[in-house]
Formats: sequence, C-alpha cells, structure tokens
Amino acid sequence: MSWRLTLFFILREGLTLISNGISLNKNNPIFVKNNVVKSSNQIHHSPFESKIIAALRSVFDPEIPVNIYDLGLIYNLQVNDETNDVYILMTLTSPNCPVAEDMPLQVQETVKMVEGVGTVRVELTFEPPWDKDMLSESALLELGLL
Repeated sequence: MSWRLTLFFILREGLTLISNGISLNKNNPIFVKNNVVKSSNQIHHSPFESKIIAALRSVFDPEIPVNIYDLGLIYNLQVNDETNDVYILMTLTSPNCPVAEDMPLQVQETVKMVEGVGTVRVELTFEPPWDKDMLSESALLELGLL
C-alpha cells in the first residue's frame, strides 16, 4: 500500500521532535509525506486531500462551536494513493462526550461524501487525551482565546 498523507500531533508538554532540521512541538501538527517529516507550515495538500480536510471542517463538536479539525480532534489522517481509501484516527474532547457513539459515524459518512473517496475507516482513541492546547490558531481566534 502507498499512503499519501499522515497527520500526527505531538501532544505532550515539552515533547519535541527534531527531524529534517524542523523543531516540532505539541502545538504544531506534523505530516509524514513520502517518508519525510514536515511541519504543517511546509506541507502542500493535493486537491483531493484538501477536499477531505474541508469535509472534516464541516463537522462540528456539539459542545464547542468549532469544527473537529481545528479543535485538534483528528490525530491521524491517511489517504491511500492507489485506492483513495481513507483512515482517520480521532479523539473526542472527553470520553464522556455525549456524541461518543455518533461522532465517528458522522465523520465517516461526511468523508464518504467526498467525490472519489474509497472506503473510510474511523478509529476512536482517548490516548493521549485531548486538551485545549490542541486547538488550532483559528480555533483559538474563533473562541476568543488569542
């Protein structure tokens, strides 16, 4: 299998990854593309990948008026080059979230609607637990925290 995009977050306080001269921390999502680690500021998404990210941005947390992508709930996104199958590893703001059973299905259905997507698999994890440090800059602005 050939995977086009992998998104990871460095999530723990003080954890830093140095790769290819890039210092990355918990506030900076990283991407592994063609086995090369890049910061989110250096990655250029294909139009197809951008459509998937746009779909993810159309799904909102019911308790916080911010989309799940900018909330930092998406820990890993992989797109298979050959089949356009999509794998998403995500979390919720809390294991007690009232949409814990529904949100992964909603994410799966939303991404399936993107033209050209093959199968979509969504996996839910609570390790590491989500915290407000995972919010993107745009989410912080939207919530008035910047």
